[in-house]
Amino acid sequence: MPLTEENAEKQRLRAALARRALPAEERRQASARITDAVLNSSLYQRARSVFVYVSMPTEPDTAALLRHALDSGKAVYVPKCFPPHCMEAVRICSLEGLKPGVWGIPEPVRCAETAACVDLALVPCVAASRDGRRLGHGAGYYDGWLSRVPAVSVCLCFEEMLTDGIPMDARDRWMDYVATERGLFSCKNT
Repeated sequence: MPLTEENAEKQRLRAALARRALPAEERRQASARITDAVLNSSLYQRARSVFVYVSMPTEPDTAALLRHALDSGKAVYVPKCFPPHCMEAVRICSLEGLKPGVWGIPEPVRCAETAACVDLALVPCVAASRDGRRLGHGAGYYDGWLSRVPAVSVCLCFEEMLTDGIPMDARDRWMDYVATERGLFSCKNT
């Protein structure tokens, strides 16, 4: 990514937010409440196909969401990354067979069916705002994918990581909803 003023501000914000990281037990409890908010939402209950990121240790844990979606018979897609900055949503039928990929995050080894659209996309973040701004990790994978694949987007974010003033540029995608441990809410900007 070119070093624009927005990108420099995003890097400063990521560094500042890293100091807010929740302790493991708080992350576990908050993740469980975020999972409940998503599972109890009509968005999730109506969705026949879902895209769910495979979480890293500092993000809201998606393991229970993935298991529930698979057990419920939904078409479940997870990210598979390709250099330099491309991501596809690949359908899985179980959590077995996921191996560390480009960033060390478990992903499908083989590309079977990829999604041209999904009903619901559960997206990670470093931080988000209530109006739908999302600060990712900086590689642009999710923004690029969301610009190509129609889906209702829900950013999973710890309440502690909600912040105003997230800079946006033309490549950044606004979220339709944000789910925190306090519930799932519609973003004002959509």
